[in-house]
Amino acid sequence: MVVKAGRGAAGAGRGSGRTALGSRPAHTVRLPPRRPAAEAPATDRTGPWLRSAAAHAWRLILVGIVVYGLFAVLGRFQTIAVALFLALVITSVLRPATDLLARLVPRPLAVAVTLVGSIVVLLGLLALVGDAVANESATLADEFRNGVHRIEVWLQRPPFRLSQKKLSGLQDQIVHYFSAHRAGLLSSALSGLGRAVEFVTGGALALFASVFFLHSGERLWTWSRDEVVPGRARPAWDRAGRAAWRAFAGYTRGIIIVAATNAVLVGIALLALEVPLALPLALLEFFAAFVPLIGSPVALGVATVVALAGRGPAVALVVLALIVIVGQLEGHVLHPLVMGWAVRLHPLVVAVSVLAGGTVAGVIGAVVAVPFVSVAWAVFRALRPAPPPAR
Repeated sequence: MVVKAGRGAAGAGRGSGRTALGSRPAHTVRLPPRRPAAEAPATDRTGPWLRSAAAHAWRLILVGIVVYGLFAVLGRFQTIAVALFLALVITSVLRPATDLLARLVPRPLAVAVTLVGSIVVLLGLLALVGDAVANESATLADEFRNGVHRIEVWLQRPPFRLSQKKLSGLQDQIVHYFSAHRAGLLSSALSGLGRAVEFVTGGALALFASVFFLHSGERLWTWSRDEVVPGRARPAWDRAGRAAWRAFAGYTRGIIIVAATNAVLVGIALLALEVPLALPLALLEFFAAFVPLIGSPVALGVATVVALAGRGPAVALVVLALIVIVGQLEGHVLHPLVMGWAVRLHPLVVAVSVLAGGTVAGVIGAVVAVPFVSVAWAVFRALRPAPPPAR
């Protein structure tokens, strides 16, 4: 493209007979040629769904790495982590009673009364179970021997039709296994003794930490927020922390209510069926219910074996039916009513969390997984920006 410039100045010069000061002679200005538009990069030619999937994928990978690293660090300090987790559980359970009692007496006295009272109740429950086992120990051995004989007779009948020779061979294999692995079983027992020492140490640390959490937990949280977190991040930090505590406390209280309900129902059913060790099995059901979806069927499976040995196949089938009944009651009544307001998680998320936690950290991971996911979800919801109001 060619553009002629300076015509006005030249015309003015010709009209006046002289060249105007500051004027320049006419000349052409050649503009650079227009370049063709650059081709779009390869990333722009990909579909929007692929870009969105890639953006979410690397974020999920980063979150997975952080969670795995967190569990790896906690695994190095397992006793401390479990003790602090138990202290938080104790605090979430006893905090309402402590706050209520603190209105009448000084708070240190309220903390001491609630902690000592809960310990007395727990020890009384364990003493009741131990007394029941001790009273039934004389008859339990005979019942189990008779139960084993009934199981042998049952296996010899249709549809199993196992001969006495095969049953004797199976018993010999079991005895041979225990005699061959005696050293391994002894080392396992010794390692279990070490675990018992760790359990006592962790329990003492949990009790010690719960005293401070109950007495001055709010001041501890305020101090950590003001001294550790930068000023601009304090409101979001405080909002996320309080949402996390509400989710954790709600889950803990809800799972205790669910576990107690399951234990009472199972205990009543086992006592009505005259199954041996009904109270210990009910207590086992209570603690097993802390592992959602898995613990209760496992505990009732143990009760089924005890019922089969002590009361025969017919009672064992009834106890086996309790697995289905309690599972339906827990999944369709107790969890939606008791825990729906505290933990808004889909049952599929709960199942995957339990399996993932059990894979990473065993039984402890299976217990901790669901409250961990519920706390993470509560923090995410608290920090998520509010949607714009609809017009």
